[in-house]
Amino acid sequence: MENKADIKRTTIPFGPQHPVLPEPIHFDFVLDDETVIDIVPSIGYIHRGLEMLVQKREYTEFVYVAERICGICSFIHGMGYCEAIEEIMKVEIPPRAKYLRVIWGELSRIHSHLLWLGLAADAFGFENLFMQAWRARETILDIVEETTGGRVIFGACKIGGVRRDIDPEMLKRIVNTLAGFEKDIRGISDIFLNDSSVKHRLCGIGVLSKEDACSAGAVGPMLRASGVEFDCRRLGYDAYPDIDFEIITASEGDCYARCKVRIGEIFQSLGIIRQAAGKIPAGEISVQVKGSPDGEAFVRFEQPRGEVVYFAKGNGTKFLSRFRARTPTFANIPAMIKVMKGCNFADVPSIILTIDPCISCTER
Repeated sequence: MENKADIKRTTIPFGPQHPVLPEPIHFDFVLDDETVIDIVPSIGYIHRGLEMLVQKREYTEFVYVAERICGICSFIHGMGYCEAIEEIMKVEIPPRAKYLRVIWGELSRIHSHLLWLGLAADAFGFENLFMQAWRARETILDIVEETTGGRVIFGACKIGGVRRDIDPEMLKRIVNTLAGFEKDIRGISDIFLNDSSVKHRLCGIGVLSKEDACSAGAVGPMLRASGVEFDCRRLGYDAYPDIDFEIITASEGDCYARCKVRIGEIFQSLGIIRQAAGKIPAGEISVQVKGSPDGEAFVRFEQPRGEVVYFAKGNGTKFLSRFRARTPTFANIPAMIKVMKGCNFADVPSIILTIDPCISCTER
């Protein structure tokens, strides 16, 4: 016989198709009146088996598959795969290639954060801001298209370096373009962060404490918004050791803090690109790679949504025996569940959007 507590509880399905979910994931929310007391997530709606393909594609070709793990942060997935193989084969790429990877990686971060900003504004009913954010994002996509030939899938990384160079005139033009872009974004972000209705929807909602962020294994802006100063770019891969930048953090741990950190990272990325364009050395952009990988490597990078981990294992043939990617959204799911427990059901969409989940990455 059901007890009285069970009778009061209601289970509400949420997703896999929902206006605040750009990609499919399903939650069962258990409610006591309007309060969320438990959440059961279900993933697997767009699983593509990309990691299995590594056994059927030559290791030099798999970079194209790795880039397609996600259409938002594609470049760093391709770069991460290449650097895992370069680690196994002890390949040292030219310094110019390292700087080019940093420039494209930061452009990727800006376009991902602007995509999120537009989606978040749209969900709050701020349609003008949604259109302004995506209009500004077009500037970044145009630069990507001009320098790589693609707008979402860059196709610029290869094992041993990069496929394309950016000449000095183009670098100068990019820096000038981004100066105007920064003024534009400054206005948009000021409107978003200072709007009273946005603050009302986000401040004090979905709070994740510093201790809970660490114990749940949160990564990226979600971790940094709870006051933890950790960014994989500080580990010193590619040209980041030559770049000065501060880790953007906030201490409140709520939805507003996560937005503030992401917006701060847009300006941080602009500064990194300016520095990289000013310091990039002349020289080759790739080295010839011979043989096949034999061994294993484990590498970490900072995606727009946080730390991503790649593991690759070669067996001395042209096909790898194993490749795994632990993506930031997958790492953030336990923290997302933690912050939603105890919240009002009406706040669930805001909380999900400020976590910026990427289900394509998670499903692989």
